[in-house]
Parts: sequence; C-alpha cells; structure tokens
Amino acid sequence: MGFLRRLLGGESDSPPGETQPPEDAASAEADERARDLELLREEQDRLGDLARRQLRYADYAWEPPAQGGERRADDADKGTGGGET
Repeated sequence: MGFLRRLLGGESDSPPGETQPPEDAASAEADERARDLELLREEQDRLGDLARRQLRYADYAWEPPAQGGERRADDADKGTGGGET
C-alpha cells in the first residue's frame, strides 16, 4: 500500500524525517536484468530438451488445411430456396 501512496503522491508509511534515498535508474535496471536472467535460468532448468525445442519451433509447425469449409452439417439451410421458412 505504501508504494501506491507514494506513487499517487499521498503520505508515505515511513515516519517523518526518515526519507528513503531515491533509487538509481542504472541500479534498478541492473537489478531487473539480473532478475530476468535468473527467471530464464530457472525456466531452462524446469523444461526438458524436447519441451524447449517444441516451444522454439511452435511458430513453424505445419497445420493441415481445414476441410469442408465453414459450413457444418448441423447448420440450418439458409439461402437454399427449397427448405424451411
């Protein structure tokens, strides 16, 4: 909640007189990059070789073309003159 209060300009949770030093943008970016690398390593350890290959090549997977078009057998006959009205 303190984060939201500080973000929106409200009072902070810290007692008066105790101000937290502003985070350096470079250190914040380095921390985020380190966290991302750690998450990628954990993902690498969690997934097996086959799963990693499947994810890597999923965009290139072949899918057979749909057969029969959009119309299905249980659709009502619309547009043919001799059917239900």
